[in-house]
Amino acid sequence: MLMVFSFYQEGKMSFTVADAVDYKGFQADKSKTGGWIPAALILGIEICERLSTMGIAVNLVTYLIGTMHLPSSTSANVVTDFMGTSFLLCLLGGFLADSFLGRYRTIAIFSLIQTLGTGTLALATKLPQLRPAPCNGSAPHACKPANGFQMGILYLTLYIIALGTGGLKSSVSGFGTDQFDEKDEKEKSQMAYFFNRFFFFISIGTLMAVTVLVYIQDEVGRSWAYGICSVSMFIAILILLSGTKRYRYKKSLGSPIVQIFQVLVAAINKRNMELPYSVELLYEDTPETSRILHTDGFQFLDKAAIVGEGDFGRCLPNPWKLCSVTRVEEVKMMAGLLPIWATTIIFWTTYAQMMTFSVEQASTMERSIRGFQIPAGSLTVFFVGAILITLAVYDRLVMPFWKKLKGKPGFSSLQRMAIGLVLSIFGMATAAIAEVKRLAVARSTDANTGALPVTVFLLIPQFFLVGAGEAFIYTGQLDFFITQSPKGMKTMSTGLFLSTLSLGFFVSSLLVAVVKSVTGSSNGGHGWLADNIKHGRLDCFYGLLAVLGIINFVLFLVSAAWYKRRKPKPAIQMDTIVNGSSSEDKC
Repeated sequence: MLMVFSFYQEGKMSFTVADAVDYKGFQADKSKTGGWIPAALILGIEICERLSTMGIAVNLVTYLIGTMHLPSSTSANVVTDFMGTSFLLCLLGGFLADSFLGRYRTIAIFSLIQTLGTGTLALATKLPQLRPAPCNGSAPHACKPANGFQMGILYLTLYIIALGTGGLKSSVSGFGTDQFDEKDEKEKSQMAYFFNRFFFFISIGTLMAVTVLVYIQDEVGRSWAYGICSVSMFIAILILLSGTKRYRYKKSLGSPIVQIFQVLVAAINKRNMELPYSVELLYEDTPETSRILHTDGFQFLDKAAIVGEGDFGRCLPNPWKLCSVTRVEEVKMMAGLLPIWATTIIFWTTYAQMMTFSVEQASTMERSIRGFQIPAGSLTVFFVGAILITLAVYDRLVMPFWKKLKGKPGFSSLQRMAIGLVLSIFGMATAAIAEVKRLAVARSTDANTGALPVTVFLLIPQFFLVGAGEAFIYTGQLDFFITQSPKGMKTMSTGLFLSTLSLGFFVSSLLVAVVKSVTGSSNGGHGWLADNIKHGRLDCFYGLLAVLGIINFVLFLVSAAWYKRRKPKPAIQMDTIVNGSSSEDKC
């Protein structure tokens, strides 16, 4: 009878997921929860998020210049600040999901916020009171820019959307992978397939944004386009909610950001204490199978593991006063990623130009094909196309060839990042050359001419090179930060990756402001970044980005070499020691 009961119990356990629960809080049953159907319901949110965010970002600069009558550099900074804030708020969304709300509630709440934002933006672009009067064609210099109230409403709507994007984006991919059990080989393979489909759906959403949505904005009306975004997101939320009973939910283990601050605070408070002569005397309470070996780097952080008076309360350590060696080593591992992290930011600064100045360039050039006018924002379709083509070539040709040649399945994460950085440098150099040609045509043409007699397809190489670079650096960064971070900080590592995108946009805004200030008196008083790019020297700005890219690439190589040489030093692992006695004896 006991054997039968044991067999029953083992059979029962094989149909449940140990680290997940259902919507009622019971252990998740594999036959009733998780798998591809719930994961597919989650992907709808990601399509609509990309549709909204990219549909707004890639064509916002033309609205700011043409409708709100803002200067070129100001318009570019509005776009980059909006995108930078969207990615920066991913850290907030991740913190709330890990500490309080859980991924499901986080997605639902912030999706509603984005729906509200896009709906408000549709209304703001519809009401004539919220935009300045159209320019007088005979006196374009008399255009009045948007006033403070009109810009305030626009900023409010954009940052509501940014809040929604950051909150939901931090949890969508994680909640999708929660639907698969890593300990089940079949479901583990399905999870890998989910990652491929996840990136595919991101690309589909972006393609729809830069083609269909941008066309609707230019030819039908922006309010219609943004209204479509709001309605589609609301439908996606209803689809998400319909799967509530089918999802698997994983319990929050606490925010890695809090854990990092705990180590820093404990180390700072014990900065005047001497490290013990042996690492065996440092505090460790992590099960031996999960421990991380002690390393010599960042020794200041080791002070967080020194046992001091008052560190314990009711036999348990105060995490703000005493941290285990493993917890300290996790923070060290994250700190070791920072040089690589810092040297990838400049790529996203280059990327930002594809949605700002490159789109503005396109708006001044000939875009007609047999009577059809290509929207300026739709030029980014070549950018997205480059990503898809590069990924396909790499997956089908490069990886098999590299495996035969080197015995490795493709380039390493650091190699992919290096390739992405190099391609971005060539992209900016190509953009500078194309801009020289465009400016030459602009100088020989009447200043009041609408479209310059130069084809917009001159810009394709810069879109293609930077797009191909993104395919390498995006996958390389994601792989590097996830695989090289400690197991308990995977969410944090994803946030670290997304923060490079955020800072890239903010650095772009800062660089534009500095260049405009420094070069304001040159080029006949127009500077490099003139209010009208027909009178500026955008080629010099692109050249500056190429030079900065070269300097950054050298720093990246140094950081990569340093990271490879850094190896952990084995330390003797013992049971938890507190001033020479076990924690049980202490109690």
